[in-house]
Order: sequence, then C-alpha cells, then structure tokens
Amino acid sequence: MSARDPGSSPAGEREQWDRAARGWGRRADHVRTWGMPVAAWMIEHLALQPGERVLELAAGPGDVGFMAAELIAPGGVLISSDASEAMLKIARERAARQGVAGVEFKRLLLEWIDLETASVDAILCRWGLMLCSDPAAAAQECRRVLRPGGRIALAVWDQPELNPWATVPRAALEDIGAAPAVDPNAPGPFALSAPGALERLLADAGFLEPRIEGVRVERRYGDLEDYLDESLELSPMLQDIWGQLSDRQQSRLLERMRERARPYLCPDGSLLLPGLSICALAFA
Repeated sequence: MSARDPGSSPAGEREQWDRAARGWGRRADHVRTWGMPVAAWMIEHLALQPGERVLELAAGPGDVGFMAAELIAPGGVLISSDASEAMLKIARERAARQGVAGVEFKRLLLEWIDLETASVDAILCRWGLMLCSDPAAAAQECRRVLRPGGRIALAVWDQPELNPWATVPRAALEDIGAAPAVDPNAPGPFALSAPGALERLLADAGFLEPRIEGVRVERRYGDLEDYLDESLELSPMLQDIWGQLSDRQQSRLLERMRERARPYLCPDGSLLLPGLSICALAFA
C-alpha cells in the first residue's frame, strides 16, 4: 500500500465535484458524444485483453472505463474510481442501465491510490490529471500501482487558445470585470497544456516510451443558452461565479458570451466549438 496521506486532496474540491455530479449525470450522454474521439484514442492505444485488471481514475460518469470493460471480458475487472462519492453514484447508475458487467466502484484520490503496488494492468485517466493538486504525485502513484509492462493512457487539454469551448466564458467574465484572479500554479483545465509538460511528467515518474498525440474534439450546442447551461452544470467554479452575479451582470455576461462565440455560430444558429486534447500512452 502507498504511504501517502489520503486526506491530502482538499475537501473543498471534493465538495465542489459532489455538487456538480448531478449536472454531469444529466449531461453524460452529450459528454460521451463530444468526448468520443479522445476515449477511442485511449482505448485503442491501450490494446486491452480479456482477463486484464483496468483502473479508471477520475472516471466521472464512467464512459471510458465502460468501453474498456467490454474488451477485458471475460474474466477482467474494471475499477471505476473517482474522488467524489456523488460521481461514483452517477457511474453506478449508468453502468446498471447500460448492463456493464465486471465493474468495481471505488473512491480513490489521484495523489493517493489506495491499491496494492503492481496490482493493475492498465490505467485510464481522461481530463483528470490536470485538475488534481499534485500531478507529479499522481503520476508516481499511477506508476506504482501498474504491473511491470503495464500501460497508462491519459488525456489533458491543450493550450487555451486551441480550446475556445473553455475560453469563451472566461473572456466574457473578463469583459464584465467579474473574472477571478488566475493562479498559474493552481489545478485547472490547462495546468498541463504547456508543450512537453505531460511528457516530462510521465518521464519523471518513471514511465517509458511515452507517445503523445493531439486529438481534436467538437462540441455542438443547439444555441448559446444550451452551451451556457452545460458549462454551468459541468464546472463547479463557473457555478459559483454565476451564483454571485446580479441579474444584470448575468445578462451582460450572456451578451458578451454571444459576441465571443460569434465565430463559432453555424447558419442554423447552433454552436460548434472546437477543442484539442493532448493524449498520451506510456509503459511501466
């Protein structure tokens, strides 16, 4: 077992994700749709085999792991994990509805993975590593729990200018003077977006043969209001900021978001927001 302190992840962050879990459940099918190119890359490159033991970290609603569960049957086990009990509840419900078998659900922190050393064959973590308080510790824990020759597939977001789905709300908040101060060292969507950052993190943790690729996603919304609704449901930070705005400020924010999103409007009034994810495969 690891000697790391299981309380090292701030309780406030877990509470935020507990609050956001219901929204993630409501939006899970849409997230699955626009996130499929990244999920498919990760699953394809892991080359999973029947009977393997696979760990998904920061699983949220669980879709990437559920894809893995089909490939490791018969005899395989998927450990679907998240730091938020509310997120795990959503994942359990979705697995039951989809008839996914061979799954164990477990509350785990990325910085302190409460599993035996060398106990899993493969690890999945889509868009979770950059949100944890200590990515280096998390990478080291992933290396510890992987068996020799095991592999890890990760995804983080590339630089902000390549992901307007995330930068439009921030820019609009800046326009109305309501954007919070940015700590460049804090966890966040772009904490590992700098060129070479993810590759260095994996190498420092002892992973071998890292393969890094960019994978494009497209997030389509019926209109701007649909985009704002999903953003509020998926982002605990944006939820908190929105709740502190007056009605007038909320109207101004929506107006500025509409202007910022104009380059991504389709002729039918829908929005098509591009994004780029950094995907990585490496070996223990």
